[in-house]
Amino acid sequence: MKDHELLKKAIAGDIHAFQALFAQFQDQLKSYLFRLMASRADAEDLAHDAFIKAFSNLPSFKRGASLKTWVFQIATNLAYNELKKRKRWVSNVKTQAKEMVMTHPSLQHEIQKVNTLSEYGKFEMREHIDTCFTCMAKNLPIETQVVIILKDIYDFSVKEIMTIIKRSEGQVKYALQLGRKTLTEIFEKRCALVNKKGVCNQCSELNGWFNPKQNQQAEKMKLQLHRDAKKANKKALFQLRLDLIKHIDPLRSEGNELQETLLNCNRMVMGEIAGL
Repeated sequence: MKDHELLKKAIAGDIHAFQALFAQFQDQLKSYLFRLMASRADAEDLAHDAFIKAFSNLPSFKRGASLKTWVFQIATNLAYNELKKRKRWVSNVKTQAKEMVMTHPSLQHEIQKVNTLSEYGKFEMREHIDTCFTCMAKNLPIETQVVIILKDIYDFSVKEIMTIIKRSEGQVKYALQLGRKTLTEIFEKRCALVNKKGVCNQCSELNGWFNPKQNQQAEKMKLQLHRDAKKANKKALFQLRLDLIKHIDPLRSEGNELQETLLNCNRMVMGEIAGL
């Protein structure tokens, strides 16, 4: 059945028709919400709430935008309501989390257990770079974070983002410019993969912990981000980072459970959860 026929049935109250439409972008929606919330449970809950709210309000859906854009608007509003209750993450959250883990053997044990026992506990540097982006993006104001993720990771157009966050073209483009500039500066200052003086070397440190027999330098050299650090400018390195992570689904990657566990350490530091 064609999408317009499914939509007509869904508006008439056929939840199965709406499920068929929702399924076309459900995985991307959950991935997007995970990047905003840094929590699988929150992403699942918000996606479910967005589904219910969208289905309940389908008669008011105006077809000037796509159904996907409209549902993302609903989900973004739900996420915003939750995020505004929480503190904005700080740029050294990973450093604080590392210090916390190093002084709590029970946390080290839990992390190691996930890596050893979970089917999805494998550590890969490129996946951790994705996790790092999630952490650093949470340094931004919520709206700026939303704009960056929608445009630079999920390839939404400026017009679609205008609809999702109800802002003007100028406001969306300014948020993009500000967000990219801020994140570029954060990574330039912190990331040892792009700057030898960067204070964060967590990717290779964790690789050494979880893959002790693997040559860390060889693993670094596999990453174009590291290979090009000497010759590329800051903007180009930031774009390379985006090109890398936009092809990763943080909820389905080989190491998704391990990376979520590491994210939960950051959430502990920020006071969002009490423990793993």
